Amino acid sequence: MRIGLIGLGKMGANLAMNFKDHNHDVLGYDLSKEACNSLAEQGIRIAENEDQLIQALDKPRVIWLMLPCGNPTDSTIRMLSEKLDDGDIVIDGGNSRYTDSIQHAKVLEKNNIRFLDCGTSGGVSGARNGACLMIGGDQSAFDHLKSVFEDISVEDGMIYTGEAGSGHFMKMVHNGIEYGMMQAIGEGFQLMKESGYDYDLVEVAKNWNHGSVIRGWLMEIVQNQLEQDADLSDVVGEVDASGEAKWTIETALEKNISMPVIALSLMARSASKDHEKFACKMVAVMRNGFGGHNVMKKEIGDTVE
Repeated sequence: MRIGLIGLGKMGANLAMNFKDHNHDVLGYDLSKEACNSLAEQGIRIAENEDQLIQALDKPRVIWLMLPCGNPTDSTIRMLSEKLDDGDIVIDGGNSRYTDSIQHAKVLEKNNIRFLDCGTSGGVSGARNGACLMIGGDQSAFDHLKSVFEDISVEDGMIYTGEAGSGHFMKMVHNGIEYGMMQAIGEGFQLMKESGYDYDLVEVAKNWNHGSVIRGWLMEIVQNQLEQDADLSDVVGEVDASGEAKWTIETALEKNISMPVIALSLMARSASKDHEKFACKMVAVMRNGFGGHNVMKKEIGDTVE
């Protein structure tokens, strides 16, 4: 299938190569010339602008967005609502807030353009080798693209969730859970480090990742990062929050649902701006391990108050 892909950052670029591996014809576009040139060198066709991308696609056109949430996605969807035709399909594979996705569906529906909100998990390696997809929106659009979703997702890692907004709602809750899990792991390793016992934290992570209840990908990332630097001595324990946990907590409050673990994990990220803790360093390197998120490194001579 021919697919237009707008947004060629870390996730978009890897997704483009995933499409290519499965013999889908990808035409990419990004405002960054560097991103475009990098993918062109790997055999991905690049459009000079959005109009050229739209014109080159077969009907019904399929345009997949991998853009930052907020204005970049909003403005692109408004533009597409004016330039696409009846029956065309727009997929938002980024981390938009589910309420925004509901509005995006309405904007496109006015011109009979179909919309899918596709929560995408698995980080950059998942985008490249097999993602976990949570897909809401137009049923006919999903049916048309089901085989494509199956191609680029890991086995049993694709689900159709129902009406518009439901895919990004599911991804929002997923990321809230992720916050809590990462914080618990980080705090646990800080206690192990400061226990007074002579633990080898690499061996602790390796042990916990073989047969224990808390085994999993995050524990693999912990082991890999600790193998490089057991003290994480050059990592600044400052952890950014990308928005999803905040939305999760706001939604929980609206529905009068108690979520103390996720709420406190979000607060811990805010607190990390003021305090350097081993737990925060652990969370920072886990985010880097699965999503390629930047890790602040100490400059030579830096001290921590």
